[in-house]
Amino acid sequence: LRMAEVGGNDYLIDLGSGDGRIVIAAAQRGATALGVDLDPELVRIAGENAKKAGVAARTRFQVRDIFDTDLSQASVVAFYLLPEFNAKLLPRLLRLKPGTRVVSHDGGIGDWPSDEQLEMRVPEKSVGIGGLSRVELWVVPADARGRWVSEVPQHGGRWSFAIAQRFQELEVDVRTQGRDLLVRASRLRGTEIKMVITGLVDGHAWNHLFAGRIDGGRIAGELTISDGEHARTQPWTATRAQ
Repeated sequence: LRMAEVGGNDYLIDLGSGDGRIVIAAAQRGATALGVDLDPELVRIAGENAKKAGVAARTRFQVRDIFDTDLSQASVVAFYLLPEFNAKLLPRLLRLKPGTRVVSHDGGIGDWPSDEQLEMRVPEKSVGIGGLSRVELWVVPADARGRWVSEVPQHGGRWSFAIAQRFQELEVDVRTQGRDLLVRASRLRGTEIKMVITGLVDGHAWNHLFAGRIDGGRIAGELTISDGEHARTQPWTATRAQ
């Protein structure tokens, strides 16, 4: 819950909610939360635990198959399942709203690389190896694929960004004034995209930080331009050309 930064504006769904501890802890952080489990007795126990914790008004528990659960309204999805179940969930998770956080205990999600990992020693843990727990966080990425164009008056004019994407990992080619520039780093986290680019523009070597948020076919944010001594920041937008 700390990794997913769960708070009062969140709606969390816990798949395989057991005794309800994750749902209850999310509600104690101000979120509303739903837990689903196939075991009716565990669902009953979870509901009683939520009442004892004083968070029954912000929690629900249902007897339901995880694969029949509608995840579309969740801002956070949590689970502690077998890796093969996680892999089956992958296509549905990637269709969630960009920025949705997904947290898994002791299991990756197919070939989707996590954004963050945390390992904790848990001496009382009865499963796994060495009393270790691994918690991983994924942030559903926006669709950044394609060619984007941007007008940067008085600094190169038209810029072109060709972006290939695999999950949140990007490969970016950038051109302006008929010249390829070097992309030193790029990052996509939900809808937030950042690109660090260096190269000659108007005959001078510059460092550029393009940072913005993707909204459909548009990116809006800021461009910071620096030569190592002086820096300036200006608004920046780009539109998807294809």
